Amino acid sequence: MRFVLASASPARLTTLRAAGVEPEVIVSGVDEDAISAPSGPELVQALASAKARAVAARLDGDLLLLGCDSMLEIGDQVLGKPESVEEAVARWQLMRGQTGVLHTGHTLLSLAGGAVARSVEGVASTEVRFADLSDDEIAAYVDTGEPLKVAGAFSIDGLGGWFVESIAGDHHNVVGLSLPLLRGMLAELGHRVTDLPSTIG
Repeated sequence: MRFVLASASPARLTTLRAAGVEPEVIVSGVDEDAISAPSGPELVQALASAKARAVAARLDGDLLLLGCDSMLEIGDQVLGKPESVEEAVARWQLMRGQTGVLHTGHTLLSLAGGAVARSVEGVASTEVRFADLSDDEIAAYVDTGEPLKVAGAFSIDGLGGWFVESIAGDHHNVVGLSLPLLRGMLAELGHRVTDLPSTIG
């Protein structure tokens, strides 16, 4: 079964590979700023769907295609990737000592002959508790460049792991892809994880 990941995220690819799946990667090029929604979960789902369908429009044949998008909701703000060092610093000044919810939207498309035959969507949400960082710690972390590359300005599986005190929910979702949710979505379309191209062997 051909399996395409419509995402530029190295963390999502690493998560799938570590779980024994080897996807093709095709980046959507969707203008994320052009998409809006009334809530964090609705926004990440709209973005995941747009990314998946943009890539699907360029493909032929029979395959499964997964689009994802993640954002951090904290207080009344929904935060994607910061656009500057200054914004990343301001984000962490807001986040430190607080609890946020990391939402990841998932859209799984089944293509037959290049046309979307079936689709299933789902949002996974994980609560994240951040450490109370000092200004110097924030500056040092932002200087590494990592916060500029990821939704919410932190990465639990990288340098930002030092600053995540606890999570409630699926840990993989914080990385950007919920494996349990994806397994259920595959089942809804009549597939098993073992149908996907494997990194094993």
